[in-house]
Parts: sequence; C-alpha cells; structure tokens
Amino acid sequence: MTTWTDRTADHAANRPLALAAPSGIDRAAHHRLDEAWLAAAWSHPTTRVFVVSGGQVLIDETADGSTELVMTPSFEAPLTEAHRYFLGTDEDGVSYFALQKDTLPGRMDQSARPAGLREAGLLLSQREAGLMVHAVALENWQRLHRFCSRCGERTVIAAAGHIRRCQACGAEHYPRTDPAVIMAVMDEQDRILLGRQVHWPEGRFSTLAGFVEPGESIEQSVRREVFEEAGVLVGDVEYVASQPWPFPSSLMLGFMAHATSTEINVDGDEIHEARWFSRDDLRTAFETGEVMPPYGISIAARLIELWYGKPLPKPSDAL
Repeated sequence: MTTWTDRTADHAANRPLALAAPSGIDRAAHHRLDEAWLAAAWSHPTTRVFVVSGGQVLIDETADGSTELVMTPSFEAPLTEAHRYFLGTDEDGVSYFALQKDTLPGRMDQSARPAGLREAGLLLSQREAGLMVHAVALENWQRLHRFCSRCGERTVIAAAGHIRRCQACGAEHYPRTDPAVIMAVMDEQDRILLGRQVHWPEGRFSTLAGFVEPGESIEQSVRREVFEEAGVLVGDVEYVASQPWPFPSSLMLGFMAHATSTEINVDGDEIHEARWFSRDDLRTAFETGEVMPPYGISIAARLIELWYGKPLPKPSDAL
C-alpha cells in the first residue's frame, strides 16, 4: 500500500491534523497501576485538572484572544474518587487529570462556557485539544461499559481510568476503539466523489466513510464501503493519515482511492445523493452556496484539500 503523503509536499499534507497533532504530553502509562505515584501526582501543587461531562468541557477566551481549556489545581477540583482519569505529564513534569462528572461546574466569573470537541478542537492549543480528546474518549467508554460482557456483573474502574475490572469473574476490559475508513475517491478525469448522508442538510457534502468489518482489511473496507454507498468500483487505495474520533469511539483511517467506474448508484439508506466534482465545479458550488464544505476539524476536509490543492472555505464563508 502506497502512502499519499510520501509523495506530496502539498500545504495540507504538512499542516497538523486536528485532534491528531503532537500534544507534547507523555501518557506515562507505566504509572497507571502505581497508586502511590498517582496519589502523589494528584496532590502535587502543579497538577492541573479539568472536568468532562457528556463530551463537553469548559473553555474560556483569554485577554489576547486565544481560547484555553479551563483547568484548576487538584485542591480546587470537584470531589470524585472513582472517575478520576490520569492523562499524562508534560516536559515540565506537570501532571494532568480529567474528572468525569454528571454536570460541568459553574464559574463565578461567568466567562467560561461549555464546548464539545467539534468546536473546541479547532480553538484550543494542540496540547489542550489532545488532552480533551483523551478525556472525552475515556468518558464515552466509561459511560457505555459499566457491566462485564462476560458475566454481566458490574465492573469497577482501574488503571487511572484505562481499565474496567469485573470482581465477579476477574475479566479486564479495555477502552474500545472502532476502526473506520474515510476516503476521497477520484476518477480518471481527476474528479472527486462526494456524498450527502440522508440526515444531513441540503448542500452538505463530504467524503464517503464506513466501519471496518470483522475479518476485513482496511483496503477491502474502502472498496466495499464505496461500492455499497455509491455503487462505484475502487482499485488502488493510498493511505494518508489517521484521526481519533471519539464520537463515541472511532479511529478514522484516511485514504485517497482511485475509482475504476464512474456510474453512481446510491444506497438510499446512508447516502441520499452523490456527485462527481471537478475542481471548477466544486469552487463554483462553494461560491454559490450550493455545496457546504465539511467542518475543518474533520479529516474529511483534509482529504478534500489534498485533491483540491488549497484550503477549503469555512462553512460560514461558503454561504
């Protein structure tokens, strides 16, 4: 399998991918089972803590116009013992924890506001976005996997939030990640295939995507999903990049795929409409508002940009 970014110096290939850029955080997994170390790290005055609830955190705008994740020292954090997740340390030795709560805490200054990853991932620094991705993924998994899949008994949290143990049968359960493929499909005329899902608003187009099935390679998954959703046959498949996508537990594997047929036959279940676009077609559609680009946080936007040759307009700019 060839890699698209191995042979392109395009602007899009060299920009950090949202939610996947290096964060400078060492996850320090070897400390997760060391209760004495975790207790010392929690009580250290430099430790920073933030709350995650329902996939949201508190963010705040600073005086210089940037956006930051609202974090506090551990001694100011809300009380919780079970749902305390160790996220790692930075190069200065600062430890970071996330607390899972039913609701986000209030702020006396009233300036902070709740935000999910789709918004905050584009506003926060790479470090803070990386911390948020880790915390949201753990929270999603913890909320959905409270019982043992082997015997049905309730499980307990271990390894600083990264394991759930069943005290009845001894089984250990680990955070789940579902591989999904997402692909920009191009034909011999160098057009791109974009589709609109049935629940999307009119004009919202993006790349095709789907989950990898058991016993299937990722290349096979790309070909199967494109054919099932749009009726188009795919030959060569080239890997681009991956992106964590905790909505609730996916890892998006991005590809450029080369079609060997062009007739479109949408499935009608997932994809309502699919079209081939030349670069001129897509530029005109953006300018007239006929097509709205995908949100910039998604790897879908990066895949389209690699083909398009320049940044896509922001959704608000395209109307």
